[in-house]
This record gives sequence, structure tokens and C-alpha cells, in this order.
Amino acid sequence: MDLFVSFTLLALQGFGGVLAVVQREMVERKKWLTPEEFIEDWAVAQIMPGPNVVNLSLMIGDRYFGLRGALAALAGMLCVPLLVVLCLALLYAQYGSHPGVAGALRGMAAVTAGMIAATGLKLASALRTHPLPRWQTTLISLACVGFVLGLRMPLAYTLLILGGLGFALTYRKLKGPPA
Repeated sequence: MDLFVSFTLLALQGFGGVLAVVQREMVERKKWLTPEEFIEDWAVAQIMPGPNVVNLSLMIGDRYFGLRGALAALAGMLCVPLLVVLCLALLYAQYGSHPGVAGALRGMAAVTAGMIAATGLKLASALRTHPLPRWQTTLISLACVGFVLGLRMPLAYTLLILGGLGFALTYRKLKGPPA
């Protein structure tokens, strides 16, 4: 029940993106994951097909309670928010062309971008324990921003290229001769 309620609350808070909310709830409040575990699980959730947070809910539910936990987390993530989205879609169809509604939606987009940036900065502190030197992780992070924003490269290619590079460098560092 806790999984269902927790993921329902997460989903209901996640207008425009739930990364910041999920990180705060799972790492800081519930303490289900450490920051390092969250980054690792989030990375896996991103490369799987489907919405990232749905994938993450399945992974966490399964980790703690098996298949039942995964299904409870998934139901929490989808059931109540689906009803809310259907109601909002009906309202948007009726009032979407109103200038006040359009302005509110633009404002929400700006807030969402800020929340994602803030979460990225907060999660960057977890890279302190990463085996790669800070300058390499910083370069990979900046390259990711450049690939997505500058080159407009699809996320799948960015993940394959930079994720593969990060994996190879980390593997080489961990398997290399002791310093």
C-alpha cells in the first residue's frame, strides 16, 4: 500500500517532469535509495523503453516486494494520474485557447526547466564517489549538454555514444593497474 500511495503522490506532483520530485521523495524523504543508487537506477530507467519514472517505479517495486511490489508501484504511478490527465484534457479542450491558460502553461514550462536543472546540480554531488576523475565526468556531462542542445542529437544516440564512453573509461579505470 505504501508503494501505491507513494508513487501516486509522486505522479500527482510531477507536472512537466517528475525527476526532481522522484529524487527528493526516494532519496531524501523515503530513503529507499542512496543518491548513487538513484543515479544508477535512473540511468537504467532512461535507456529502457517507456517513461523513465514508470520504469523506475517498476524497478523499485520489484526490488522491495517482487512482482506484487512492481505492480503496486506501477498502478500507483498510472491510475489516479490517468484520471487527472483525462479531466485536464477535457478542461484544456474547453479553455486551451484562453490567453491566461496559455500564459500559465508557458510559466509552468519555465519552472519545469528550472527544476530539472536544479536536480541535475543536486545529483552532481553524487559523482564525487565516481571512479573517474572529476574533470572527465564534467567533460562527459558538458558533452551531453552539447550533443542534446547544440547538435540536437537524439537521446538514444547520446546515451549510446557518451554512455558507452563513460562505461569504457570507468571499466578501464576499475580494471587498470592499481595506482
